[in-house]
Amino acid sequence: MARGDLREVTAGDCSDLYYLDTGMYDTDEYGAVYIYDAARPAIVDTGIGTHYELILDALDDLDIAREDVAVIAPTHVHLDHAGGAGFLAEACPNAEVMVHEIGAPHLIDPERLVAGTKAAVGDQWEFYVEPKPVPADRVVELGAGDTIELGDHRLDVYHAPGHAPHQVIFHDRDDDAVFVADAAGIWVPQTEQIRPTSPPSNFDLEQCLADLETIRDLRPTALLYPHFGPVDYEPELLDEYADVLTEWVEDVEAKYEELGDKEAVADYFAEHADMIDVWGERKAREEERLNARGVVGYLDHREE
Repeated sequence: MARGDLREVTAGDCSDLYYLDTGMYDTDEYGAVYIYDAARPAIVDTGIGTHYELILDALDDLDIAREDVAVIAPTHVHLDHAGGAGFLAEACPNAEVMVHEIGAPHLIDPERLVAGTKAAVGDQWEFYVEPKPVPADRVVELGAGDTIELGDHRLDVYHAPGHAPHQVIFHDRDDDAVFVADAAGIWVPQTEQIRPTSPPSNFDLEQCLADLETIRDLRPTALLYPHFGPVDYEPELLDEYADVLTEWVEDVEAKYEELGDKEAVADYFAEHADMIDVWGERKAREEERLNARGVVGYLDHREE
C-alpha cells in the first residue's frame, strides 16, 4: 500500500471495515486509520493530522457523509494516533471523540502533549502539524469495561497501559477482532515480522507483557494494527512479540551498562538500525533512537 490507498479488511471475520494508509512520516505501510461503514460510522485512530484530508476522501469513497460519522476513537493520545482528532471532529460535526479518561484532557488542551512529542521526536516534528483542540463537549471519556455502540458492531474497551497510561484496545465482539493500538508491537507487512515499540516516557515492559495476555485472553480472529494493517490472529504472533520486546529491552540494558550515557545508547541503536530497506534511512534510524530512549527511561525508573 501507499499513501491514500484504501482497502477492505478481510482478515478474520471482519465486516464493514476498511483501512487507509495515511502516509505517516512519508513512509508507506507505517500509519493506518480504520473506518467502519456501520450503522453508526466510526473512525478508529486518526493519524498525526498531516494528510487528514485523506481520511475525509476515504469517507467520500465509502459514501459516508461526514455528518453521519458518529464516533472518532483514538486508541491513545500519542499524536501519531490522535493528532488528527481535532481536524476530524471539526469536519464531522456530529461525531463524539472517545478516548481513555487519562488522555481526554490532552485532546481538549494539547499544549503539554505537543511539548512532550517535540522533545521525544526531535527533528521528526516536521512531519507533524499542530493539533487542533477538540471541544470539551465533544469528548467522551472511556474506561475499562465501557462499550462503544456502533449499531451493528460493539467495541468493548480494555485498558492496556504498558505502552502509555492512556492506551486502550478495542474488541469488536461481533467480528471478534481486536484493535491492538501499540500493545502488540509494529507489524511490518513487507517482511511479515513484528518490531518493538517503546517510546518515552511511560513505556513499561512488565505491563506491556500483561497487555499481551489481555489480547490473548480475547482469542480474536484478527489483529488490527495501526502500524500497520490487519493480520489473521495466531497465538504465535503474541509469543513472538513478547520475545522481541524482552530481547530488545535486554539489548538496550546491556548497551546502557556498557556506555553509561543515555544519548550514546540512542545514537548506537540509531547507527545500527536494520529497517532502512523497508522504512528508509531517516525513519528507520529515528525509530530506533526513539525506542532506545524509552527503554533507558524505563530502566532508570525501575532503579528508583
